[in-house]
Amino acid sequence: MTRHHSPETPDTPGELGTPDAPGTLDVARELAGLVAAPAPFPAEVIERAKRHLLDTLGAALAGTTTPAPGLAAPGNAPIWGTGLTAAPRDGALLNGIAAHALELDDTGGCDHSGAVVVPAALACLSLADRPIPGTELLAAIVLGYEVARRVLEACGGYAAHNEAGWHSTGTCGTFGAAAASARLLGLDGARTADALGLAAGFSGGLWAFVHDGAPSKRLHAGRAAEGGLTAALLAASGTNGPRRVFDDVWGGFLRTYAGPDADPGALTRELGKEWRISRCSIKPYASCRSTHSSIDAIGSLDLHSGEIARIHVRLSPLVAGMCGGRDVSTLPHAQLSLPYAIAARVLYGDADLAAYSPQRRADPRAAELMNLIDLEADPEMGGIDEPTLTVTTTSGAVRRARVKHPLGSPANPLSDERLLTKFHGLAPSRERLAEHVMTLDTRSDARDLLPLLSGARQDVRA
Repeated sequence: MTRHHSPETPDTPGELGTPDAPGTLDVARELAGLVAAPAPFPAEVIERAKRHLLDTLGAALAGTTTPAPGLAAPGNAPIWGTGLTAAPRDGALLNGIAAHALELDDTGGCDHSGAVVVPAALACLSLADRPIPGTELLAAIVLGYEVARRVLEACGGYAAHNEAGWHSTGTCGTFGAAAASARLLGLDGARTADALGLAAGFSGGLWAFVHDGAPSKRLHAGRAAEGGLTAALLAASGTNGPRRVFDDVWGGFLRTYAGPDADPGALTRELGKEWRISRCSIKPYASCRSTHSSIDAIGSLDLHSGEIARIHVRLSPLVAGMCGGRDVSTLPHAQLSLPYAIAARVLYGDADLAAYSPQRRADPRAAELMNLIDLEADPEMGGIDEPTLTVTTTSGAVRRARVKHPLGSPANPLSDERLLTKFHGLAPSRERLAEHVMTLDTRSDARDLLPLLSGARQDVRA
């Protein structure tokens, strides 16, 4: 129903005009209470936090660029891999952009929680005037992932929210950055609730970039990191945030961003019993996560390009619309192209960063192979159901493959060895950083990470 009224005008009792209506504030307070005073985390959750922190830093160090003049205000927060520093909020922005720049950051959270939560959390370290134990930083990261993912689930989940045109990394990730920042800034439950309320006003991000390969997708991660940190800093300074952002009221986040798809119960259902970071994936490939199962599927068939007569891919309408393009003239376009991901795996044996170099994208063999790929959007498939590949060989044989759990997913995780190989490939000569992160739970002051992130990166792009 469309309403035309001023925000200052109350709706009927129980909506905007009654602050003590049943259920009011309960959700925000419960989430904020978890962030302000969490129970101890299981050891396996802390291990996951270290892995995702390391992976995010590797992706960011590979994706970093020197900021444009005037973009960053002076400050002491390192812009990773550049040797430069900036104001903490600008550091969160720029490091978030870098972390998502090459599509190598983790997924399955808000969606890309690492590129949002980690830059905001590490920016808080540069604000701290006391030692921050490594366990405290890891706890803040876990809580950031938790809140960001729960907000996405409350929006109806990844498929519903993204099908509506929202880029969930930008819309839901802001809450995760606010939660992690609030934890590290030492905010109590009431002020953390203010931070979450303020974060709602900084949410945003649209999938319009998918139509022309614009680089705005990576900007959403940086803006979400910056917005969440800003919300927490404002709350710390005494700024009150709207407390009914998760209520079904005019202007509420879920009514505005999710509408009929909203599931507000997801915000607190089984809270503190199953940690959402355990559902996240670490990406082995430099492309959209929705291409990964097809990369693994075509790899499992072990075919050379000369053996392939036709490839038929049955996939969901969501994935077809998001990853069905064949324009590989820009890196963002190519990383969202499922046909190119399949061709890269066949031609180059991998879909790593080197496979997305300008030279390989321009390889005429890739265009020829993409022309052999047919996509069929099946309306009976769920939004994030994995595709099925059917390959007809030049000999007339028909072979099929479908991978339900692609490499890097929670059910098929990267080994520690492969994780470290990925990191060192993206961040050469950062052995001390890797060792520090993987032993962070034993460190007395997480601020020691910051100097290890300074210094110019080595170019890893092919």
